[in-house]
Amino acid sequence: MLIAGFPAGAFQTNCYVVAPAAGAECVIVDPGQDATDGVEELLREHRLKPVAVVLTHGHLDHVWSVAPVCGARDVPAWIHPEDRHLLSDPAAGWSDTSASLFGGLTLSEPDDVRELTDGALLELAGLELVVDHTPGHTRGSVSFRLPDDDIMFAGDLLFAGSIGRTDLPGGDYPTILRSLATKCLPLPDDTVVLPGHGPQTTIGHERATNPYLKEAAPHAGPTRGI
Repeated sequence: MLIAGFPAGAFQTNCYVVAPAAGAECVIVDPGQDATDGVEELLREHRLKPVAVVLTHGHLDHVWSVAPVCGARDVPAWIHPEDRHLLSDPAAGWSDTSASLFGGLTLSEPDDVRELTDGALLELAGLELVVDHTPGHTRGSVSFRLPDDDIMFAGDLLFAGSIGRTDLPGGDYPTILRSLATKCLPLPDDTVVLPGHGPQTTIGHERATNPYLKEAAPHAGPTRGI
């Protein structure tokens, strides 16, 4: 397994490339602001051929470069339908005050956009990615899991010591607690969490130390299979 990444742009959003090995096909996760050059560098360094871009949600800092990245390699982008509108209307994901900071910025959808559903299994680049719908940060937030390797791409659901904000359009605190309870807490402690911002962590570490996971625990109910 090869996973490489870098923090992109002013938002320092983690962009990842994922492949079975160097020299193979790969998937790109969340190409954010000014991520194009960084993505191309990783592709050259590891001799990778992208087959898709997958998006944890539609906020601008995670999708800024999706159209040029997809266009340069003629690959599709995958996003949950609840967040698809943000690909072409990024200001809709921000407060009025925040949106004004972006001036006349316009984005567009890639030519090929495909929609994610909860529980779907994406078979891409020789990988099996399980899609978990994890609303709360946005209505269409998802996380992606590589269950055979106990790896989770969490987007802005779960960070080391914190969780995604819920005060922007589509955000909801009780909803993100339910997502944490049903999609994170049932996972094994050694599951590696690769978040949308900041350093990687594990479910076990967050279960023991993250106050938001502790708050979510009473909502977990019976655990489910993975």
